[in-house]
Amino acid sequence: MVYSIIQPDNTWVLWAFLAGWAGVSIYLEQKFEWASKVSGAIIALVGAMILANFNIIPTESPVYDTVWSYVVPLAIPLLLFQSNILKIWKESGRLLVVFLISSIGTVAGAIVGFLLLKDFIPDLYKVVGMMTGSYIGGSVNLAALSARFETPGELISATVVADNLMMALYFLVLMLIPTLSFFRKRYNAPHQEYVEKFSGKTENLAASYWKRQEISLRDIGLASGSAFALVAVSFSLAGFFDQLIPTGENVNILLNVLNGILGDNYLMLTTITLLAVTIFSRFFEKINGAKEIGTYLIYIFFVVIGVPASLPVILQNAPLLFVLVFIMVALNMIISFVFGKFFKYNLEEIILASNANIGGPTTAAAMAISKGWSKLVAPILIIGTLGYIIGNYLGAAIGYWLGLY
Repeated sequence: MVYSIIQPDNTWVLWAFLAGWAGVSIYLEQKFEWASKVSGAIIALVGAMILANFNIIPTESPVYDTVWSYVVPLAIPLLLFQSNILKIWKESGRLLVVFLISSIGTVAGAIVGFLLLKDFIPDLYKVVGMMTGSYIGGSVNLAALSARFETPGELISATVVADNLMMALYFLVLMLIPTLSFFRKRYNAPHQEYVEKFSGKTENLAASYWKRQEISLRDIGLASGSAFALVAVSFSLAGFFDQLIPTGENVNILLNVLNGILGDNYLMLTTITLLAVTIFSRFFEKINGAKEIGTYLIYIFFVVIGVPASLPVILQNAPLLFVLVFIMVALNMIISFVFGKFFKYNLEEIILASNANIGGPTTAAAMAISKGWSKLVAPILIIGTLGYIIGNYLGAAIGYWLGLY
C-alpha cells in the first residue's frame, strides 16, 4: 500500500471527500460555462486522480469498495424508474450490434498487443486473455479469467493498476468527444442535440437540464425504499440462481451461459427493475426526484473511478502492461468509430458501446446519465451486462490460442 496523508481506514474523512467532491463537481458544472462543457463527471474523476497521485488520498480503501457494493447498485434502479421497457428492448437490438463491433476491436487489440510485446512480458498470453474478457465485459471477467489461467498475483496487481489508469484516461476522451467539432461534423448526435435544446441563453447546459424539481419527503422515502427493495430482491435471486446452476470447465456450456444470465447481480437488477417499473408504472411515475438522487450517487462513483489511477505505480511496476492496454483500447476505439460510421450509427451509440466494452455497463450507464442521454441508460446497461457472458468465452479462447505461441 502506497503511503497517503489520509489513511485508508479514515472512513469519515474519505466519505466526506467522495460526497463533497461529487457535490462540488455538480456545482461547478451548473455554475460555470467551462465546467458545463467539460462535464461534472470529468471534474469528479480528474480531481480524485490528482489527489491520489499526489498521495493525499489512498488508492485503495474499504470506502471505495462500499461505493461499488452499495452506492452503484442503488443508483441503477433509481435511474430506471421512468423507463419504458418496450422502447428499451427496441433500442437495445441496435446497440447490441455496435457493441459486438466494438468487441471485435478489443480482440484485434489483444492479438496485436500480444504479437508486439510477447518477447518482453512473461506469461503475456494470460494477461491478454484476462484483459480481453475485461475489455468486453468487466472486472468480473478479469477475476474469473485470472483464476482460470492461474495468473501470478503480482502480475494481476500490476495489470489492474495499468487498467485503472487507462480506463480513467479513456473515459476522459470519450466524454470530450461529443464537444469536439471534428466528430460532430462527421457523426449524427441526436441525443446530444436533444439535450442541448434545453440550454437557455442565460444559463449553461447542465443547469438548464437539471432544473429544480418539486420533491417531497414522501418522494424521498418511496424512491429510497423502492431502490433498496429492488436491489435486495434482485441480488438475492441472482445469488440463489448462482448457487443452483452449476458452472465450470466440465459443465455444459448452456448451463454456464444460463448461470451467467440468471446469476449476474446487475443483469438481474436491471431485469427486475424494468419489470417492476412496467407492471407498476403508475406508482413509479409519480415518484419525483429519483433521477436526481441516482445521478448524485453516480457522481460519487465517478470520483471513485479516478482514485486507483496511480501513475507512479505504473512507471515503477508496469510500463509495458500500460502499453498493452493502450493498444487494446486504441484499436477498440478505432474499429468502433470507423465501422460505426460505416454502418451509420449515432455518435452517442458508438461512444457508449466502446465504454461498455472497456469499462463495463456501470461506467457506460454513468456516462449516459452524466451527458443527459437518458433514453440510452437502460439499453446500454442491458447490452453491457450481456458482455459479461461474451467476455468470459472470448477471453478464454484468446488466452488459450495465444498460449500456443
